[in-house]
Amino acid sequence: MSFVQPLVMRHNGVRLEPLALSHEDGLRAAAADGELWKLRITSVPEPENTGKYIDDALRMRAEGNRFAFAVVDDTTGTVLGTTSYHDILPAVKRVEIGWTWYRKSVQRSHVNTIAKLLMMGHAFDQLGCNVVGWRTDNYNFASQRAIERLGAKKDGVIRGHALRRDGTIRDTVMYSMRSGEWPEARAQLLYLLERHTLVT
Repeated sequence: MSFVQPLVMRHNGVRLEPLALSHEDGLRAAAADGELWKLRITSVPEPENTGKYIDDALRMRAEGNRFAFAVVDDTTGTVLGTTSYHDILPAVKRVEIGWTWYRKSVQRSHVNTIAKLLMMGHAFDQLGCNVVGWRTDNYNFASQRAIERLGAKKDGVIRGHALRRDGTIRDTVMYSMRSGEWPEARAQLLYLLERHTLVT
């Protein structure tokens, strides 16, 4: 049995559901909101490659190393973007959260914070993870700030680690949170969400 099982999570108007081929049109529209595939530091697919992006995610789910979610407006059903558990290591009870992107119109809103609260809560409270990790491009400063606002600690930088879509080689910034840090991080994020002061 896979470490991460299919589930639907929802909170405050945001729903996470297993990414499926039925999300293709919605995900393509989300990427078109801001032409996100033109950003060299992201994994957003070009419109014509959206189906392959989902196929790849489903293949990685079957292999047990990634579980992708569609992030959906729970009221309208509009696909807002996607996020995933990946580098899933059941033996040490560790997952990473990534492959995350959202339509431009909901960036720097409550959406990412809620999605991460749901995923972190499930990882720590239901899956019993010891550690949740994140990784991002060394030039993706917005992503680094967002990860740090979640309460994650910077572990370091892996030099010359991965290819970008433009063929350049990136350094990867690594972050993590241990299970003992989760209750305080959760309380702080909920407090900030309630006050509507968190910019994600």
